[in-house]
Amino acid sequence: MMKTERQCASCGGDMPITARAHARTCSTRCRVAAHRAAKNDATPDELRSRDRWVRRSATKVPLTTDGMSASSTDPRTWSAHKDAAASTAGVGLGFVLSDVDDIVCIDLDHCLNPLTGRLAPWAAAIIRDAGATYVEVSPSGDGLHIWGRADVRQGRRIRRPDGTAVEIYGTGRYIAMTGRRHGSSPSILADLSAVVSKLTA
Repeated sequence: MMKTERQCASCGGDMPITARAHARTCSTRCRVAAHRAAKNDATPDELRSRDRWVRRSATKVPLTTDGMSASSTDPRTWSAHKDAAASTAGVGLGFVLSDVDDIVCIDLDHCLNPLTGRLAPWAAAIIRDAGATYVEVSPSGDGLHIWGRADVRQGRRIRRPDGTAVEIYGTGRYIAMTGRRHGSSPSILADLSAVVSKLTA
């Protein structure tokens, strides 16, 4: 079967050539899954209200709402949340971190068992230190993104002895978003200054 260049917003697979121009999913199953995901989107209003949204490809390349290349340092390629969410470009959303505010993301690699939901002890300790702030499951299903506020002007990648990594970013990067809340984390951004200091000490 011939395929289009578009990708399903739910599974990331190629859209069939017979798909209508406005279609965002490749099948009824994916359409239902995408609807449920949108309905349960826990993304904090503090992120939604900023015009720093992009689309992303299956390989995590940032895209504009028109499907062109976007940049984490060029505001002209960013959009409002509602426009990015309505776009059919790529497979999902991304939020751009900028030095215009103190929003940061702590990225925990390979810390969550996607089948059992069990969290690695080292990651559980970081989550505990972060306190009541928004945490979401990464697109891979086995990582977590902790969102909050801190003064982070230069990204850091901290390699752990077991080969996993913790990354901390505050500007010049975009983070792939899923809207999938981890556990009972609230849809707010807390002060992460203490946990950032502890991780980078």
